[in-house]
Amino acid sequence: MKLSTRVRYGVRLMVELAERYGEGPVFLKDIASGQGISEKYLSLIVIPLRTAGLVFSARGANGGYTLSRDPKTISLKDVVDVLEGEPCLVDCVRDPSACDRTTHCSSRGVWQRVGDRISEALSEVTLAQMADGYLENKN
Repeated sequence: MKLSTRVRYGVRLMVELAERYGEGPVFLKDIASGQGISEKYLSLIVIPLRTAGLVFSARGANGGYTLSRDPKTISLKDVVDVLEGEPCLVDCVRDPSACDRTTHCSSRGVWQRVGDRISEALSEVTLAQMADGYLENKN
């Protein structure tokens, strides 16, 4: 499984918003500049995050983007699910009709378990932990 650039950049956007949580709105151009990401690309990524209620946007001179809730309550899974969909390694796990071997496939259960573990791991990590560098020092 490989995460898309959209997800990787979206996570970087959300972590930066978590780092600045409580400081007021942040301009997308400032995040783009700080992260070395195209502002145009970030503007496309932030739309589904806003639609999903993870990000709040304000217009005007004092406008910008903020997290819609405390970064301790937003998991990495929340972000990945919005930008990529729930982790699913093979189509038949999500949609049994995608394969005529679903009822007697010896590997489908394994792919389901692996996907569940990925979801579980993503659920355990919050934006606050990432912003605090918690995982960098855990190894």
